[in-house]
Amino acid sequence: MIEPKYHPGEEILLDYADGSLSEPTALVVATHLALCPWCRRQVAELEAIGGALLEDEAPEPLSPNCLIEMMARLDDGSGSGEIRPGADRLPTPRPEPAPAPADLIRIPQPLRSYLDAPLERLDWRPVMRGIEEVDLGLGRAPVRTRLLRLRPGAAVPRHGHSGLEINLVLAGGYHDQRGRYRFGDVVVDDDSVDHRPVADRGGDCVCLSVTDAPLRMTGGLRRILNIPLFRR
Repeated sequence: MIEPKYHPGEEILLDYADGSLSEPTALVVATHLALCPWCRRQVAELEAIGGALLEDEAPEPLSPNCLIEMMARLDDGSGSGEIRPGADRLPTPRPEPAPAPADLIRIPQPLRSYLDAPLERLDWRPVMRGIEEVDLGLGRAPVRTRLLRLRPGAAVPRHGHSGLEINLVLAGGYHDQRGRYRFGDVVVDDDSVDHRPVADRGGDCVCLSVTDAPLRMTGGLRRILNIPLFRR
């Protein structure tokens, strides 16, 4: 298995390790961890450091009514112990094998548990020629969490970013003026990036994408449409 070349970055991994990422971004990172042994080691080291620091902290004293309050929460169901995936931090997943070429694209956990059907049976909706999306419904507006599918050679119009966009390549690949991104790579674009992503030839490019603001079209098409790209 070829290891990913592009990673979320130390700051995002640190936020993941301490549980401060939003659910959409944590989902991207956790799915990448299933494919990237290097980042799994980084997160394990950060968790170990965090655990050592917690051990040095003086314990907080419990209130006299702590047990009574806990039992009351259990009785009314508010303390049932059920943890919604991503509400705090998605668990570090086990490594996933690379997809076999003859099979349908294998989606790694934890992303697989967020989908209600195999990739090819999802409700893909056209965005523009050669590009489709499935909205996963995670995150409060303007945050969007989607699967994007680009047909071979399809290009996203040139655009900039009003906020952050994080893409995880799940199949195929794409390229822009900065490089080429393939299976398992995480690409983080901020407001300094202006680019025109193009899907590689030879197969569909599928990405898990999280944006926290609409994209800004900067190419010639902007003069025709005069609207942000991928607005909800």
